[in-house]
Order: sequence, then C-alpha cells, then structure tokens
Amino acid sequence: MDMLTIQHLIQHANVEPLEARMLMQYVTGYSRASLISRGHDVLPASQAQQFTALVARRVQGEPMAYIIGQREFYGRPFKVTPDVLIPRPDTETLIEHVLQHCGWGAEHALNVLDMGTGSGAIAVTLACERPHWRVSALDISNAALSVAAENAEQLGAQVTFMHSDWFSAWAAHETHPTFDIIVSNPPYVAALDVHLQQGDVRFEPRMALTDEADGLRHYKSLVQTAPDYLKAGGQLWFEHGYDQAQAVREALMDAGFIDVNTIRDLAGHERVSGGTIRNK
Repeated sequence: MDMLTIQHLIQHANVEPLEARMLMQYVTGYSRASLISRGHDVLPASQAQQFTALVARRVQGEPMAYIIGQREFYGRPFKVTPDVLIPRPDTETLIEHVLQHCGWGAEHALNVLDMGTGSGAIAVTLACERPHWRVSALDISNAALSVAAENAEQLGAQVTFMHSDWFSAWAAHETHPTFDIIVSNPPYVAALDVHLQQGDVRFEPRMALTDEADGLRHYKSLVQTAPDYLKAGGQLWFEHGYDQAQAVREALMDAGFIDVNTIRDLAGHERVSGGTIRNK
C-alpha cells in the first residue's frame, strides 16, 4: 500500500518535484500544506491512476498550464486551454507600463483595446486593475474568445469582446470607435525559428505564435492602421521578441508615431515598444 501514499507517488514521479506536487494538488484538491501533513495517506486507486496519467503527459512535454488548465498572471489565476497562448511573465512588462505611464490621471476613464487577446490576460488584468477604464478585446479565434470571456467572468472584469481579424470587423463601417490606448501581443516568432519546435510552444496554437513570415508582418501592418482607431494623443504599445525592438520602433516612427520608446523586462531584454500618435 505504501506505493499508493501521496508522499511515495510524489517522490517517485518522473518529473520535477514542484511539478509533481502541483499535479497532486490538482488531483486531490489539497493545499501544499495538506500534501505534507497527509503525505502518508493512501490515495484512492482512481486518483493514483489519474496522477500517473498526468505525470505521463508532462513527461511527454505537455505544458503544466494545459494539464492543470490554469496559469497565474499578474497575481490572478487564468484558465488556459490548448486554444490559447499560455500567459508569460514577460507580458507583465506591458501591463506595468500601461498602468504606470498611460493613465492620464488615476480617475480618467480611458477607452482601451487589446488586439489578439487570447486568454484575455492583458485585457482582463487591465480591467481588474482599472475598473473605471472601458476595456475592449478582439481575437480571430472564437475558441480563444470563449476562454477569455470565462476568465473575465471568473475574475469579475468588465470587458467587451469581439470576433475580428485585427481591425477587419470595423473596416467596412463608416464610423468606428476610437481608443486612448491600443495594446497587443501579436504573433512575433519567425516561421523558421527553431524555438517553435522546442518546449511548451510545441503544444501552443501556432497562429498565436508566428505570422508565418519574419515575425514582423503584423507589427508593420498594425502601425499603419492603428492611427485611424486612436484618439488624438492616443498610444499604441506592443510586446515583441527580445531582438525585435529596433525594427518595431522604426515601424512606429515610419507610421508617424512620436515619443517612441522601448521598455526592458526584468531580465533586461527589450520587450515592449510603443509611441503616441500625433494630434489629428
């Protein structure tokens, strides 16, 4: 029976100890403290089998976030599925910058658009942190929008979601909304980048990772169209790859943006770039 105790199963799982504990917490619903205090408890056979199956999935390389269906972002739990990109700490750099430097006063109600929202991590976080902002989000994937809407509901965020391939939903209309801030974490991995065949990204939706070109196609397109959807003095901010900052800055300046700047992430990499549209 020792082989079915919580402690034995965790210790002999062929994954990192932290991951084994996370999987056991997922199976049992126990807290980490309970896993320790109940380590010698015998796990029911059905739960032991479930744990073993989850460990096998992790051994094959499947991301932990997809196995347990959740990833923390900016201190909040976000549901994730294979239909969405897994939220990453790098993206918190974009959140921090927008919250600290794009507020125009703490009480100013801004119109904010998140383009390519995926799990909703950016839009929902901004709506939670600034409840008086009017946050909208769009995505080309209905499956992703479903996940994002569920996250907004679970976390109490007011976000308006729309199905659209970038700005295409408004392209045929004579009038359309304008925004104070547009943010985006577009697919920026080059199609031939070897990282697409490594680690977690092997399991993530390819369309959320790469533009099937050089990684810059969406930036160059969006900087040309975004000014039509920005208010005078509005700002556009992107997350990008660690080696793409100069190219993104040049695209912004070529499109007429001013005060173009790049923000470094905690690792010191150039991670977020943006600028302000001239007064119209």
